[in-house]
Amino acid sequence: MTEEKRDVQRGSLSVALGVGFVWFTSQFGGGFASGTQLYQYFINFGIWCLVTPAIAQLFQAFFQWYALRFAYEHKTVNYRDFCDSFYGRFRFIFSNLYELVYLMLILLAPSIAFATGGSTLHELTGIPYLICTVIVGIFIYVIALFDTDMIRRAASVVSYILIIGVLVVFLPNIIAQWGAIMDAVRQMSAGTLPVGSAAGGGFMEALWNCIIYGAYHVASIGLYVAHAQKFTKKSQCASSMILGFIINAVVISVVNFGLLAVAMDPKLADYSVYTLLFAQKGVLPSLMAPMVSILIIVGSVFSAVNMITGFVNRVVTGLEKKDDAKKAQAKRSLRTRVTALVCTLLTFSIAQFGLLPLVKRGYSYLGIACMVVIVIPFLVRMVLELLGIVKK
Repeated sequence: MTEEKRDVQRGSLSVALGVGFVWFTSQFGGGFASGTQLYQYFINFGIWCLVTPAIAQLFQAFFQWYALRFAYEHKTVNYRDFCDSFYGRFRFIFSNLYELVYLMLILLAPSIAFATGGSTLHELTGIPYLICTVIVGIFIYVIALFDTDMIRRAASVVSYILIIGVLVVFLPNIIAQWGAIMDAVRQMSAGTLPVGSAAGGGFMEALWNCIIYGAYHVASIGLYVAHAQKFTKKSQCASSMILGFIINAVVISVVNFGLLAVAMDPKLADYSVYTLLFAQKGVLPSLMAPMVSILIIVGSVFSAVNMITGFVNRVVTGLEKKDDAKKAQAKRSLRTRVTALVCTLLTFSIAQFGLLPLVKRGYSYLGIACMVVIVIPFLVRMVLELLGIVKK
């Protein structure tokens, strides 16, 4: 193999891995990093939580691959163009519905990132919650002003940091708290549910909530299609999601398994950031608790940045369609700054409702909306493609 071909392969792998890392940093946001999301959609339902996190990742990977493949083949690099092309004759209904769903995601996910980052920074420093959310917001706004290439590269670097950090925090603490984890597994196997759970404990209930979790994350296709423009061949759509699945499935399974150490702890009811309780109960709590706090804040910031960037890309490219190339270039920077600022301020305001109410209610409603607007239409189109009624 020539050096040139090896460079092309390395570049192809780098782009695919970068998109996989964008998925990771989008998911490793406020609700995930704090443990509240994992508790709400997996651990709450007892013993089934040992498998449902990986199922949710497979669900996401499949639908995201399908969206990326379509975006690559049809050259639709912002989500409105993607929706108009994908939904075809039904675009007036579903493109506008997706706009609403993505707006819900844009308002909800960064709001949870604000709330988690603010809560964690407050716990870490004692600074008032409101000021903490302002500090987090400044970082989110500044990073969101960079272009998609820079954010994808930054996501790769941050992903390495987060993955290493999670393993450093969780693996020693899983070993140290192995007895508590196994005790929780035994109790859940016998039908006992975790602290605060109101679930029935059945498999279908656990599977449905796992699908809801996957469905509301599929709403993020709006930000992934912007990165599809960097693919040079269709196979990168699949390879990015295979790599993303491996990364996400391993990390979410490790974090979920570790949190079983506190699932039966009565103190859990007094916490909104469950991973902090996990770190405080384990080895070297004076070191691990600040470390997990930093991971939560970094993950929250980049999750919000990914969401806001997708929205900014949609608004700015939509406005540029009315301008010639020279005028569009001249106004791009101002339009980007204003759109990012408006979105940041809106999500900052919503964050003041607090973390737990946003995770417990907001994401469930969003997941159901995504089932109607994304999952079911995608499945219908897949069937029509297999039957040859609709072209790929």
